[in-house]
Amino acid sequence: MRQILQSLSTGQTELVEVPCPAVSSGQLLIQSRISLVSAGTERMLVEFGKANLLEKIRQQPDRVRQVLDKVKTDGLLPTMAAVKNKLDQPIPLGYCNVGTVVEVGAGVDGFQCGDRVVSNGPHAEMVCVPKNLCARIPDDVTDEAAAFTVLGSIGLQGVRLAQPTLGEAFVVSGLGLIGLITVQLLRAHGCRVLGLDFSTARLELAEKMGAETFNLNHGDPAAAAHKFSRGRGVDGVLITASTDSDEPVHHAAQMCRRRGRIVLVGVVGMKLSRTDFYEKELSFQVSCSYGPGRYDESYEQRGIDYPAGYVRWTEQRNFEAMLDMMSTGSIDPTVLVTHRFAVESAVGAYDLISSKQPSLGVLLEYPRAAEVKTLREQTVRLHRLEPLRSKSQARSAMPRVAVIGAGNYASQVLIPAFKKCGATLACVASRNGLTASHAARKFGFERATSDLESVMTDSSIDAIVVATRHDSHASLAQRALAAGKHVFVEKPLALNVADLASVLAVYQQASADHSAIAPILTVGFNRRFAPQIQRMKSLLRELHEPKSFVMTVNAGSIPAGHWVHDPHAGGGRIVGEGCHFIDLLRFLCGSPIVAVQATTFGREAAVAIRDDKMTITLSFADGSFGTVHYLANGHRSVSKERLEVFCAGRVIQLDNFRRMTAVGWKSFRKMNLWQQDKGHVDEVRAFLKAISEGGPLPIPLEELNEVTRASFDAVVAAQSNQVVHSQDVSSEQTLPFCAVGANAPLVQTA
Repeated sequence: MRQILQSLSTGQTELVEVPCPAVSSGQLLIQSRISLVSAGTERMLVEFGKANLLEKIRQQPDRVRQVLDKVKTDGLLPTMAAVKNKLDQPIPLGYCNVGTVVEVGAGVDGFQCGDRVVSNGPHAEMVCVPKNLCARIPDDVTDEAAAFTVLGSIGLQGVRLAQPTLGEAFVVSGLGLIGLITVQLLRAHGCRVLGLDFSTARLELAEKMGAETFNLNHGDPAAAAHKFSRGRGVDGVLITASTDSDEPVHHAAQMCRRRGRIVLVGVVGMKLSRTDFYEKELSFQVSCSYGPGRYDESYEQRGIDYPAGYVRWTEQRNFEAMLDMMSTGSIDPTVLVTHRFAVESAVGAYDLISSKQPSLGVLLEYPRAAEVKTLREQTVRLHRLEPLRSKSQARSAMPRVAVIGAGNYASQVLIPAFKKCGATLACVASRNGLTASHAARKFGFERATSDLESVMTDSSIDAIVVATRHDSHASLAQRALAAGKHVFVEKPLALNVADLASVLAVYQQASADHSAIAPILTVGFNRRFAPQIQRMKSLLRELHEPKSFVMTVNAGSIPAGHWVHDPHAGGGRIVGEGCHFIDLLRFLCGSPIVAVQATTFGREAAVAIRDDKMTITLSFADGSFGTVHYLANGHRSVSKERLEVFCAGRVIQLDNFRRMTAVGWKSFRKMNLWQQDKGHVDEVRAFLKAISEGGPLPIPLEELNEVTRASFDAVVAAQSNQVVHSQDVSSEQTLPFCAVGANAPLVQTA
């Protein structure tokens, strides 16, 4: 299928072929009929992309501080690579879509195939959208009118916050698409409206909608508003303009009566004058997009609706209200249409909105169902690859690898590592198709797809790399092993003991079924492969007495609503990332973990999340012990990882995988690197070598099991405030923080 993408690096707008997205639970798959270009927002993205690096820096000062902090801790080259990778990722344009439902995901009610719907889906021939961001279109509302629903809901939410009443006088500052729809909404509320803009054509449109107008080129808007309000001052102002200037807010304050209301819907300068607001006791509020639920993952992605008795107007209900007003004729957005483009000419639409040529409502039209057979089948056929060689041939050459998941970590770290090690990049898959398509073009994969089943059944693929969200790791690893593939799973291997046991059982069965070609299974515990860690290991082998390890991790804070903290999606940060450091100490010690103790902030502590600020103490069979201080409450400019080892009157210190010093060894003092090397490439090389040469596993299976269980034990120990011994954990135990059963949720790729 075709989709419109925008490069943040160059500003280039492209119409590209990408795999059709795969519908997940709680989503609708929609075949597009028409979509509206949001000229203000999308022009801003295009202009940002076209700006040079210095201009980008000026526009995002907060990002600059993050970059400088990263340079301090990680070095210049890794930081520049991360920035370049971020800018290189294309973003989908558009959020005003009209189409027909072609597939309904599990758990969706109120929609069926064939329904005509609006959604905030992007400009693409097929879009996959969560159910709460969709609404059915009444039969008497045309596609062109419905295309304005999502954009209009932005104005509607601003109107709701302003709380207009019959007969009040309002000003709408800025008469773009949202501003003109806002004029109609206020008129429908029975308000008198004064529209402000610099464009004569837009002022004339506002007049046709029943508003009085004032051209900002012709003097003081405050005087015009004073006259319009019969000398009382207007009751409220909705600012729908887009400008860096502070003038719209200043003018709004001047125009309002005492205790008037100002609502910011657009994007303007925000240097407020206290005097403007103090003397009149004005209220000022910033409106958030299309209403309650916006940016709430529980509402938007998980489909958990707010009760209407408590939150009357959500995003979806605002969509419905807009459609109802179109149906009754209260508003008519079709008068705003100025241009129409077929999707194949979409780049011309962006040339238009970026030019000085007047435009307003720009529509993109897509082929109808009669002209497009089944885009999903068409996409799979486009990317299908016939097997190139037999399994016997595969063993004699570099393994053919498929990567499932093409998010930031896969694109920045894993895929480049496999490419550097010479693996044949056969396929990359993601559910939304877009990230897979980008990765395929960037790294040279033979194909991109959203069809995971086709990856599992492709006999030409030797190994599968699982780089998806944590909740899918165990199920995908089992499917890949059962299909006879070698498997590299980005940590963690599983989110609970039951799923871990299932993966190991499937591995044992796969080893028995494919005894001639035993499958290789490994987990992304890359730090044990880092060159400094390998050197440290060789030094510690000389010492035959217990060792003390102190690992300090300045993990950094992740917002409370992030999926990583969700026990069903991410497992929490200890299971999701803390396992790295448990594995590192297990590797360096070279002795089994026999007990785990953990402490976190007490329940009375005034913090929303406690398990990302934890101290874990590991006891080893040889008498050694290790402590992992995993802390999310530090400053980001401080090194993320620091390791100290004490043994036999000697000390080794490793700072952030860049500087390592040792005291007490005659033949070794330091090992410093120009840039970080956390072992990603060496781990991938070991994985590919094990496949090509037939083993052994890069990380022993018993250690994968032991380390994963120890991360579970740490969570249990912190909750129970007791030491957890290795024999205390049964194969049936599930975790308080990680109560994901063996039947994991549907796979969601990055």
